[in-house]
Amino acid sequence: MPIHILPDALVARIAAGEVVERPASVVKELIENAIDAGATDIRVECAEGGRRLIRVTDNGSGIPAAEATLAFAHHATSKLNSAEDLAEIHTLGFRGEALASIASVSQVTCITRHAAEAGGTLLRFDGGRLITHERIGRAPGTTLTVEHLFARVPARLKFLKSTQTERGHIDGTVTRYALAYPHIRFTLVHDGRVSFQSPGSGHLRDVLVEVYGADAAAQMVEVGDASRVLSPAPMASDSESFIAVYGYASLPTLDHANRGKITLFVNGRPVQDAKLSYAVVQAYHTLLMTGRYPIAVIMVRVPPAEVDVNVHPAKAEVRFRDADAVFAAVQRAVRRALLDNMTPPEAPTMLSGRTDLVEGTSRLASATESASATDIIERPAQPSLTGSAAWERVGIPKQVGALERSTPQPAPPAPTAARNSLPALRILGQLAESYILAEGPEGLYLIDQHAAHERVLWERLMAQHELGALASQHLLDPVPVTVPAESAHLLESQLDLLRNLGFEVEPFGGNTFLVRAVPALMIQDDVATALREIVADLETGDAVLRKDLEARVLRRVCKRMAIKAGRVLSFAEMQALVRDLEACESPRTCPHGRPTMIYVGLKQIEKEFGRLG
Repeated sequence: MPIHILPDALVARIAAGEVVERPASVVKELIENAIDAGATDIRVECAEGGRRLIRVTDNGSGIPAAEATLAFAHHATSKLNSAEDLAEIHTLGFRGEALASIASVSQVTCITRHAAEAGGTLLRFDGGRLITHERIGRAPGTTLTVEHLFARVPARLKFLKSTQTERGHIDGTVTRYALAYPHIRFTLVHDGRVSFQSPGSGHLRDVLVEVYGADAAAQMVEVGDASRVLSPAPMASDSESFIAVYGYASLPTLDHANRGKITLFVNGRPVQDAKLSYAVVQAYHTLLMTGRYPIAVIMVRVPPAEVDVNVHPAKAEVRFRDADAVFAAVQRAVRRALLDNMTPPEAPTMLSGRTDLVEGTSRLASATESASATDIIERPAQPSLTGSAAWERVGIPKQVGALERSTPQPAPPAPTAARNSLPALRILGQLAESYILAEGPEGLYLIDQHAAHERVLWERLMAQHELGALASQHLLDPVPVTVPAESAHLLESQLDLLRNLGFEVEPFGGNTFLVRAVPALMIQDDVATALREIVADLETGDAVLRKDLEARVLRRVCKRMAIKAGRVLSFAEMQALVRDLEACESPRTCPHGRPTMIYVGLKQIEKEFGRLG
């Protein structure tokens, strides 16, 4: 095939692949144009996850009638004049590709009026071809409607995810810009229903409340100085402190299962930067458990000449001239904010006698009508308690229901059982308030009490779930829970799954949900925090099967309700846990795959003492 120049229409569609990856990419480009136009009110409307319709309306300066058609030409922009301007980019858009790329893969209608003109302009494009150009009346600003995205590019259309997933990406895009520009009022409408609205008050904390909920926002502390980040005055590159950091970061009492809730902005531009994200995580060194991550909204401002935003057509990546200095500034600012706002921990108290028993069961009695709570208080201490009866003493009631009436309790494994079973163990004591020491036939076993209890609860819940006998407990007072805006649609789509696992959750307006019932095992838990963690576990993509999602939720329940490290256990409680662990099918690992125990052989011990050569 001879070399030839591609047609303009094909070139436009190829170029669109770099800019328009999915409906959220269209929303991002149109929001950036609205912000650059000075808008203070931006409304985003979508239908079918953006496939059928995306409409962005703003009250910005609008496009002059004489330039409206030119705005849809490739590499047409009002934000750059020369190559030197690339070193001093002060706007979000600058490449001049967005409108042309969007128009080439969809049907676009643009209605705009410049603030200095008496009338507006209406343009319609189909596949990049102008089909309508006429004058129209409207208020100053722009409304740009994108319909049937990728309809003419089926190869791209089939790679879009489910409507729910695409809505989630759009939600994330809108909420990120709402956080970056708190003085702008953002409204997001999905299929005719308002799902998010920021107040436009100019205060970042007000937006945090709308995005993460009042409870979560109350656990976030201010980082740095807002005046330096939000000031329009230019920053000097030769200044000793040319890096300004501002935002909010969660206290260690509020965390997340992954880095997905660390939101970063550079000069008002949402960016993905693994090094800056790591800087935020490093600021929590020794303050968060391994595998847990903070929630943070961090804005970095540097002189435009110190950062290159022309790295990728999507403008989601940037490069700093002095990346190490920016890393240090972010880490230092977040760490200082945490240390300045954290209260000293209370001195630990040892559990003694029946104090913890009475406190735990009194909380249980106030939340449930279960008769077992009364039995716990009235029963005298019995060191010989075993199995679930002993677990009642530490505040976790035995689940009495169809399962126990119809299913015999598993017997301890025989000595000739499968390799995964445990031998009979003799309890010796507790180490560091976290590990149970037990003697086996050929050595010493160190059992992680939290991981072991997770395994016991997991097998109990899975057995109940398979029999359809998972006990659910209604709350005396329903608990309102606000989840991140981009997670609300995901949670709403999984309400049936949660109901099958013992939860009763219903929408309560916006991204707030009302929890009316939880699995009986969780009746004493922090319901709001538990639901947010479950939502984080559900954010796993479209390829996950329903049974996998159910297993994730149940693993989360077990992890939250298992006995924690640092809790003193009585001999009877340790004995009960070990006996229940011996009865499990897979006693050597927790539901997450961590080992429940470490074995130290007698021969190894004798060798360490010099008894063996």
